[in-house]
Amino acid sequence: MAESLVAVVTGASAGIGSATVRALASDGYDVVAGARRKERLTEVCDGISATAVVLDVTDPQSVVRFVQAVSERYGHVDVLVNNAGVARRQDTVAEGRDEDWAQMLEVNVLGLLRMTRSILPLLRQSAGGHIVNVGSTSGFEVYPGGSGYTGTKHATRAITRTLRLELLGEPIRVTEIAPGLTATEIYEARFEGDAERARKPFQGVQPLTSEDVAECVRWVVSRPPHVNIDELVVRPIAQATATVMHRSTVSDE
Repeated sequence: MAESLVAVVTGASAGIGSATVRALASDGYDVVAGARRKERLTEVCDGISATAVVLDVTDPQSVVRFVQAVSERYGHVDVLVNNAGVARRQDTVAEGRDEDWAQMLEVNVLGLLRMTRSILPLLRQSAGGHIVNVGSTSGFEVYPGGSGYTGTKHATRAITRTLRLELLGEPIRVTEIAPGLTATEIYEARFEGDAERARKPFQGVQPLTSEDVAECVRWVVSRPPHVNIDELVVRPIAQATATVMHRSTVSDE
């Protein structure tokens, strides 16, 4: 009997993460979904080939427990989707807060590094592993007030490209998927519950959905083993850069 295909998805309780869990499960993967919000995570995994395991990528012990659970159940991992991420406020460097910068660095950079290091031994037990880092177009460009977030997403891109060099010669593929404007909870969290400000980036624009980005994950991991998609940038058709968009004057109501 052939081994099951196993995928690990972080930040899996909502948005791109939960959509990716559903997409990979529908393609036959046994998905291990990791996130802090246990109740939301359980809802995502209900009725599909996915297992909810509580995970806080900023807590080394939580990562250890998570990886042990995956190892004991499966013994290998075929796909790691590093999706956990956070954006905090949109302050200039002069007005920035240490706690916001620290949180973004802890989740977006150290969390990604920590998970990748911990899962690599299980990826090496696979016939062909794949690391997919969900970055952002903010890893390619900058905008006023975005130094903390864009800094972490530039780091994601650098880490992905470094891994590509370090793993060369091993059957492990490495990909960054960099979405542009996507309708997820991250905007509400970024603006601390200010619903009006959270809606502003989407005014007059049809953004990407979480499912659009999950389809990109599904596509890159389904390529033949000799094909590596180094990076995939995806934006709404109305978005050219982080600050240049065509906004319709038609009311959204």
